Amino acid sequence: MQIRPASLGDLDTIVANNLAMALETEGLDLAPAVLRPGVEAVLAGRVDAFYRLAQESDDGPVIGQLMITREWSDWRNAFVWWIQSVYVPPEARGRGVYKALYEHARAEARGAGAAGLRLYVDVRNARARTVYERLGMRGDHYQVFEAMFDRG
Repeated sequence: MQIRPASLGDLDTIVANNLAMALETEGLDLAPAVLRPGVEAVLAGRVDAFYRLAQESDDGPVIGQLMITREWSDWRNAFVWWIQSVYVPPEARGRGVYKALYEHARAEARGAGAAGLRLYVDVRNARARTVYERLGMRGDHYQVFEAMFDRG
């Protein structure tokens, strides 16, 4: 399995994966007209974020993805990398795809001097929580509160 940076040529795949992930894990039907330019902004380097994609071979299909955003921590005097937009299609699950993506992101974050990795999981997504706990991530010390604004 190989992990590689995403490019603009991966736009359709990432959009499709994000649509599937949101519907499956949170019951959200995302608006492609909002999602597509958001993914494109990442791929074009207009925001401080990037995607990593998993493939079994150079010419094989994408079998997993995640996006990293960086947040400054004054407490740690370093960036904390947030893992977002995680998706492994059903046919690729159970083969260590997310583990490979996570280990790659972890090594990349360490190499960049990040303080650590974080992610948030919808409390209803028990499968994801189990995977993250198996990888040694802890989810017991923070709850995420958010106020999202209607931009439609």
